[in-house]
Amino acid sequence: MIIREREADFVMIEQKNHAQFARDVMAQWETSLFKGERLRKSVDYAILMHDYGWGNLDKSPFWNDKKQAPYSLFDFPKAPKTIFYTYGIDEVEKVDPYAALLCSRHYSQFFLKDTLKESQVFLEREEERKKRIIADLGEFDQQLFDFHYALLALGDTLSVFACINEPGATEETIHPFFKKGLTLTAELGLKATTMRPSWSDEHTIVLDVFPFEKTINSRVIQKVVSKAAIQEKGLLDSYKETEYEEVNIRVRSNEG
Repeated sequence: MIIREREADFVMIEQKNHAQFARDVMAQWETSLFKGERLRKSVDYAILMHDYGWGNLDKSPFWNDKKQAPYSLFDFPKAPKTIFYTYGIDEVEKVDPYAALLCSRHYSQFFLKDTLKESQVFLEREEERKKRIIADLGEFDQQLFDFHYALLALGDTLSVFACINEPGATEETIHPFFKKGLTLTAELGLKATTMRPSWSDEHTIVLDVFPFEKTINSRVIQKVVSKAAIQEKGLLDSYKETEYEEVNIRVRSNEG
C-alpha cells in the first residue's frame, strides 16, 4: 500500500493499481529504444505484476501504532514481506518465468544489505530460483536482462512519483525523494543521466526526458479514508466501506 497522509484523511493506493500505472507508462517506451523485442510482452507483464505479492495485504490494511497511520510499503515489517514477495514471484513464474526473474531481482534488491535471518533466507532462495530459471530458459543475455530490469525500475519509480505526491505538487511540496530528479541508469541506453518529473497541473506530469512514443494517458485508482471513520470503526472496516475513486493522469514531454 502506498499511503499519502492529509490533515483529515489518508489517501491509500493498492500496489496493484500503482503497478498498473507503471505498466501504462512503460508500455509506451519508444520502439527504437527497446532492446530484445521478442521479450517485450514478458517485460510488460513483469511491470504489471511486480507487486502482485501485496494483493491480499492491501485488501486488509494494517494499522501502525507507532506512527498512528496505516502501514505502507515503506514501513511494513520485513519478515512477513518476504513471505508475500515469495508468493507473488511464484505466481508470476507460473505464467512467465522471465517476468518472474525480473520481479525476483526487484524484490531482492531491498534485502541486499539486511542482516535479518528471514531476509537472508529469502535472498538465498531467490538466488536458487534465478539459477533454475536461467538454466531452463537455455538462452539468457545478462546485458539484455539488465536493460529490461532498468525499465521495470524506472516504471516503478515514475509511478511512485504519481502516487506519493499530491497531484499538482509544487517544487516546494514535492516529496523529498524526488527533489533531485530520477537517476537514469546506463543500462537504459539514454544520453541523459537524470530525469526530472514535475506537475504542470493536478492531472499532468511533465518529463524533461521523454523516451516514450506519445503522451501517456492513465489513472491512479485510490481510496480516501477519513481519519474520523478510522477512529470510529477501525481501519479495516473503514477501508472496506470506502469507495474507490479514479484520478486521471497524463504523462507528457515538457516540450508539449
